[in-house]
Amino acid sequence: MSLRRRVCCIVAFLMLPPLLVAQSDDLLMRVWNGVQQAQGKFTTGCGSVVETRTSRLMVKPMVLRGKFCAEGMTRFSLEYFAPNALRIRFNTNYLNVTSADGKTEVLDIGSGVRRAQSAFSRATSIEKLKKDFTITVQEDSREYEMRFVPRSDAFRRRLNYLVVKLNKRDFLPRSLEVDGKSGVNSVFLINFTTLNTKLPAETFEVYKPK
Repeated sequence: MSLRRRVCCIVAFLMLPPLLVAQSDDLLMRVWNGVQQAQGKFTTGCGSVVETRTSRLMVKPMVLRGKFCAEGMTRFSLEYFAPNALRIRFNTNYLNVTSADGKTEVLDIGSGVRRAQSAFSRATSIEKLKKDFTITVQEDSREYEMRFVPRSDAFRRRLNYLVVKLNKRDFLPRSLEVDGKSGVNSVFLINFTTLNTKLPAETFEVYKPK
């Protein structure tokens, strides 16, 4: 995946887990209802993330460690530490990606995020997801695991599959796996350390086009 697509995946799947959890059987509806309740209960969240990236072209896996914070569905920050320093911030419309050399790329992805929210928050969202993905769900004593295999061409061109794991206690995401058609596979391990804490405004400060 390109950097832009990878960043959009991070934002979408860490900030919008409810978009992924929908189908018509009892287990999926139980998860859907739990995530909806968690979304209303937790207004902010911060924690750590570890991404393990593999590819046929890589001699060994690349491990990136960082921290993240999210507020609602409109503000998000993710910072990877050295030696793979990278800072990502999303605020309402604008996404900033700052590399280790200090250069910042400014992207306007607000319309895309809003389209995703609109498409998957309607009453028809379950049927929409079933058209786009084959969805399977498993559970054990600690978590729910959902696997999404693309059915529609729009997703099949970019993805092989997505796997999301949610904590059964609070329905917060524990991990996300993205397997792309480019041959890159990324697994994000997510650990929330604080919830419902008031966050400084600068946490989500972004540059905007003038």
